[in-house]
Amino acid sequence: MENMLGLLRIRILRGVNLAVRDTRSSDPYVKIRMGKQKLKTRVVKKNVNPEWNEDLTLSVDDPNLPVKLTVYDRDRFSHDDKMGDAEFDIKPFIEACKLHMTDIPNGTIITRLMPSRQNCLAEESCIMWTNGKVVQDICARLKNVECGEVELQLQWIDLPGSKGI
Repeated sequence: MENMLGLLRIRILRGVNLAVRDTRSSDPYVKIRMGKQKLKTRVVKKNVNPEWNEDLTLSVDDPNLPVKLTVYDRDRFSHDDKMGDAEFDIKPFIEACKLHMTDIPNGTIITRLMPSRQNCLAEESCIMWTNGKVVQDICARLKNVECGEVELQLQWIDLPGSKGI
């Protein structure tokens, strides 16, 4: 842990138009993986537009590792069904955090990331200065599934005693 840069707080906001995996709906939850770390949200029953508003926190020691997000449908009697996945790069976000900005107006856009074949963005993603913090809003289009997006927000937490960025 001595190489830890800090914590990445991922607020899983909501799922949009997720795939139906049960008879009429799904019981979705999100699993986040980065390196060996795995975290997951609670299950939202019978909802293909779930609101999680849940914070998952990863410790970051290698900014080159992508964050992998997978949505599952909770099944009581069988394996949980996969409902798509997405992967995103945290390097642009960490680069923006390294700028150590302070005297800029709230709501200033630091970087804009455009959707491309190389990423899972469903729409433009802005890294912004909001309430004294760098945040990034991401709307991730799920792959390997017929439909669905997950909206999330990244926030950086510097740790006392960590190497910092």
